[in-house]
Amino acid sequence: MSQLRELLTKELSDLLDAETQLIQALPKMADAANHPKLREAFQKHLVQTESHVERLRTAFQVLGEQPATEPCKAMQGLIEEGQKTIQEGGNLEPLAADLALIAAAQKVEHYEIASYGTARGLARQIGLRDCARLLSHTLGEEESADFLLTAISDPLIQQLVLDDLGANTNLDKGDRKAPVSSSGQKGSKRERDAA
Repeated sequence: MSQLRELLTKELSDLLDAETQLIQALPKMADAANHPKLREAFQKHLVQTESHVERLRTAFQVLGEQPATEPCKAMQGLIEEGQKTIQEGGNLEPLAADLALIAAAQKVEHYEIASYGTARGLARQIGLRDCARLLSHTLGEEESADFLLTAISDPLIQQLVLDDLGANTNLDKGDRKAPVSSSGQKGSKRERDAA
């Protein structure tokens, strides 16, 4: 096997394990999300991630190789960081917790964008156009997911700034889950702290 083909096989194996790990992590991210649009984005990306796994399996068929069974340590680290973000989010106001989730998710997306871009470039160099096409399709979905996370975060950031300034304005007109205190009362963390 040529060195480029060997490297492509390694990259695809890494991606396959990364996507498989992500299938386990995305439902936890969705459950932790407070804003319905963020929850929906995680749920939608779970479905896409399942199709990414299928595309990678097809890419291996095109390549005529079997995936290696080594775990993707980079994704393990990113998922561990995401788990920590979920745990710490319980101590934050919902907006801040959601923004932290978005930051963790975008780190995953950026890793995937870099990995799919590299794999696509390798596939092109060794003339595997069908494989490159599959990888391009997934790369586009990863870029779209990253763009969507940014679009969701922008109004959340604006709302958090308004909240920090004490403005009594809700930019999303009630689409957020109201936080619930330990006594079962709804209200912002600031309101609960003042009580």
